[in-house]
Amino acid sequence: MEHMEEDTGQPRTRQGHTDHPEPTPHTHKDSERSGAQPARLKSRHTNHRAWWVAAVAALAIVVAGSFSTMPGILLGPLQDEFHWSRGTIGLASSVNMILYGLTAPFAAALMDRFGIRRVVVAALSTVAAGSLLTTLMNASWQFVLFWGFLVGLGTGSMAMAFGATVTNRWFTARRGLVTGILSSGSVFGQMVFLPALAWTIDHYDWRPALVTLALAALAIAPIVWLILRDHPADIGQRPYGSTEFVPKPAPVTGVARRTLTVLRNSARTAPFWLLAATFAICGATTNGIMWTHFTPAAHDHGMAITTASTLLALIGIFNVAGTITSGWLTDRMDARRLLAAYFALRGILLILLPLMMAATVSPAMMVFVVAFGLLDLATVPPVIALCREFYGEDSAIVFGWVNASHQIGAALAAFLGGVARDTFGSYDLVWALLGAACAAAALLSLVIRRGPSTYDTTSMPSDRETASPR
Repeated sequence: MEHMEEDTGQPRTRQGHTDHPEPTPHTHKDSERSGAQPARLKSRHTNHRAWWVAAVAALAIVVAGSFSTMPGILLGPLQDEFHWSRGTIGLASSVNMILYGLTAPFAAALMDRFGIRRVVVAALSTVAAGSLLTTLMNASWQFVLFWGFLVGLGTGSMAMAFGATVTNRWFTARRGLVTGILSSGSVFGQMVFLPALAWTIDHYDWRPALVTLALAALAIAPIVWLILRDHPADIGQRPYGSTEFVPKPAPVTGVARRTLTVLRNSARTAPFWLLAATFAICGATTNGIMWTHFTPAAHDHGMAITTASTLLALIGIFNVAGTITSGWLTDRMDARRLLAAYFALRGILLILLPLMMAATVSPAMMVFVVAFGLLDLATVPPVIALCREFYGEDSAIVFGWVNASHQIGAALAAFLGGVARDTFGSYDLVWALLGAACAAAALLSLVIRRGPSTYDTTSMPSDRETASPR
């Protein structure tokens, strides 16, 4: 099980095996070839392999994120060619979204069992296969199978739990910053690929757009295999920012059993449910309502659909800056207070949104776009940091389950938001209720504490404890 060890500098015995002492250069092939000094003596510098690993992981996340842009721009072409209903097409998207959320914790355990790069290369191959097979479909059930299941499984394996795993293993310092960068990769992928994919569909067909995505995934796979490594010990290095060498733990079998066991054990602790509740509200107030209903809500006030879609894309642009900044802040501040502040500000924005809606773009609407974009994914780094604080070596799997609640909240908001619009004729009540939900999430964030019943795994030090002095 390729977990991150605590940086205590002492050998640890855990569940049936004892970590071996720090290897010397003569025990590792890379060290032999390079003539490197022992890992304990290597200085920390900007060329540390951890940054290359993070860069390649970000590249894989960017490509995976690009697949989430497709259902919206495929809707019209598929209706025109196959005459399928929106519900039929939406079924594949729903299956994709559910698997995206449920796959993440199992993928994190698979990375502990078989290694990060093997799982990521397999995931990239799966999304490429699903995308190429979709171009050959001629029935709606095939769309559900190829896009819903295959692409959903592949992209879910490269979700935020993947970024958490890379961060936990390769970084001791700057974890919040790296988490923010990796978390923003999915949205960045949407921004990078969406205009090109939309242009391709408009000028050619939807099939060349899917082939382009498949080729991008296949092109990234060999880069991942060559550069990504499962653990710093594989190349005789210590994690970035660590003062001690961290031996690589042995893999442990029973991936499904372990994933479910982690869920069972974490579900017995109060922080898990508080984190799951806050992240479900996060999903409802971002992916669920904004990415699904913002454009039609703006159109209800007379705004052109293309204009509303452009505003949504601008929110995505500021998403990247907000998430990276949040990661930087998470390295320096209390994650609970950051979460509370993010939710409180988001709630205020949602409550005020109906007052900003108009047929044209006003300065107030631009303020909303910038502010909401900065807050949209800003919750991710603090939640990952809290999972790491409470659940230590199992934190990536726990975060995978917490992220599943995010997807559930998003799915409920997407469905109930539409029901509310059909029932009341507007989205005003939806914005008010979601603003109130954000206020509740802000209060829940402040009470996340280690309770009397603690998790049955030694927690790793927090970012602020392990980071080098600044």
